[in-house]
Amino acid sequence: MAKKLRVCVWHEFVHEKKNASVKEIYPDGMHVVIADGLREKLGDSAEVGTATLQEPEHGLTQERLDATDVLLWWGHCAHGEVSDEVVNRVQARVLQGMGLIVLHSGHFSKPFKRLLGTSCALKWREAGEKERLWVCNPGHPIAAGLGDYFELPQTEMYGEPFGIPSPDEQVFISWFEGGEVFRSGCTWIRGNGKIFYFRPGHETYPIYYDENVRKVLANAVQWAAPQGHWVGVMAAPNVPVDKAPEPIVAKGPSVHEEGEAGFR
Repeated sequence: MAKKLRVCVWHEFVHEKKNASVKEIYPDGMHVVIADGLREKLGDSAEVGTATLQEPEHGLTQERLDATDVLLWWGHCAHGEVSDEVVNRVQARVLQGMGLIVLHSGHFSKPFKRLLGTSCALKWREAGEKERLWVCNPGHPIAAGLGDYFELPQTEMYGEPFGIPSPDEQVFISWFEGGEVFRSGCTWIRGNGKIFYFRPGHETYPIYYDENVRKVLANAVQWAAPQGHWVGVMAAPNVPVDKAPEPIVAKGPSVHEEGEAGFR
């Protein structure tokens, strides 16, 4: 029997507590609706849990992350409240092989910016306009089961330029009623981990109930699943002369002490 994918949906869980419109759409939080959609689409192939900013260590202890195959991240107004220690853990786990799916305003989250190394800035507008998401690569696993495009009747606009590194793969591009376009579905490989950024998900619209959005997220979880782990990816061990694969003799001075572990 195949091993179940271990999925965690992380959410800052702030807007639902402060904004009546958001609370009406997502009374228990967006993370609950996203997790329910994944359970519906993935069935017995995955174990889906949630974590929020307010939990100890934001719900992302080292033990929890070590037991996570794919992490979904939604953040907006509380990016600065995420501790750097947790960001370090997420970065290390992605480099080791954990999948990361960054949603909507998570483009400005600490883990995403850290892993991409760019501003991740963009243009935006809240006007409740239509979004049409075009499938750039119908053969990509994340686009499985979709047509040429799908539409969201009301959403927030994100527009180019988008301050990201050139994607390894472009899965979706969005057109908005006001005329802007946006690279709304992008993938990258960082270390051994796969990253997918998916634009839709503004909190004042019921986007995570949409069947096409749920299909994309389920497809993305399966795509981002680890294909192996490099546990020591953050280490830089010293290889002593006497441990070299072939016999050698040290021929010059060193700035490091004999037997010193790691890199400095």
